[in-house]
Amino acid sequence: MNNSKIRVGIIGTGGWARYGHIPALQSLSDFEIVALAGRNKEKVEKYAAQFNISQAYGSPEALLANPDIDLIVVLAPTPEHGRLAKAVIEAGKDVYSEWPLSTTTTESEEILAMASDKGVKHIVGLQRRFSPSSRYWHDLIKQGYVGKIRAVRMSVGVDAFGEVMPEFAKWAVDVGNFTELLSIYGGHFHDMLFKGVGFPQQLSAVIKNQFPITTIAETGEKIPYTGPNEVMIIGSLANDALFSVQLEGGQTLRTGLQIDITGTESVLRITNTRGFQNEDDNLIQGMRNGVEQFVDLPVPAEYTYLPVSHLDASSQDVAYLYSAYARDKLSETSEVTTFEDAVRQHRLIDLITESSERFFR
Repeated sequence: MNNSKIRVGIIGTGGWARYGHIPALQSLSDFEIVALAGRNKEKVEKYAAQFNISQAYGSPEALLANPDIDLIVVLAPTPEHGRLAKAVIEAGKDVYSEWPLSTTTTESEEILAMASDKGVKHIVGLQRRFSPSSRYWHDLIKQGYVGKIRAVRMSVGVDAFGEVMPEFAKWAVDVGNFTELLSIYGGHFHDMLFKGVGFPQQLSAVIKNQFPITTIAETGEKIPYTGPNEVMIIGSLANDALFSVQLEGGQTLRTGLQIDITGTESVLRITNTRGFQNEDDNLIQGMRNGVEQFVDLPVPAEYTYLPVSHLDASSQDVAYLYSAYARDKLSETSEVTTFEDAVRQHRLIDLITESSERFFR
């Protein structure tokens, strides 16, 4: 074992671990995955062998007891995030929790306080802001490309959280598990958007469930579902700018991502045909100086500095987040998304939900 590397233990063997985290970490020279844990020991051992991970544990507790791990990554289902993040903090190790940090704002605030008191570094998996395209258009905004922002419009459309769900996702039907359109896609895309244009100063929202019955694809079982699959938000940013956001789940024909940022000098447009599992990074286009059509703004090479081009863009985003953590460890900077960012997203979701509830009283 090369102790100059950051030694990582992963809790969870789901698709996001195998598609996103493990390939991203194994592409980075600063990291070494030394252990994998999950509830099914046989499954853990299978994936450990597949990815050449030396240690496989049948419980998170066994991995937590390993003294030769620097960073523990929590990739279990959402209802387990809070409990496991607390356990990692108690063990005195740096912790990466997938978003959402927990199922409630109150618990996430408690976890943030625990991590701060313990002095461990903490990361939340809000990785979209780290993509090369996001970092580039964020810099374009800072450099004044659009001038003073007048309006921001974002639309996100996905097939998830609709009339039919796969058996493996049945647990998400329980809204108490905080795994729904607004919490998952809202959390990720709001973080990326508002990192670039500034956080909302006021907002109004309408949340709707348009598919109150969900059918489990494999069994035909029909389950009442109360989570939102349509969200509309309007509000204001700094300097009199306005914004609107539409989140739409359960799409038969996916519309993906569309963002328009209009300003006094020009317009930026950011698009992608998909909302998740993106093969390619977002396309950035601009229109300025009297030109009446959008032109492509290719992401400069300095934004794509990692050797991860063989991965899908969604996995590359994770690699760039881990790379920021490695720099933070080395230089005491603070680039990563932390539990503070997680709490901020929890509170934003609360405001959106409360606004919609007031609207329909």
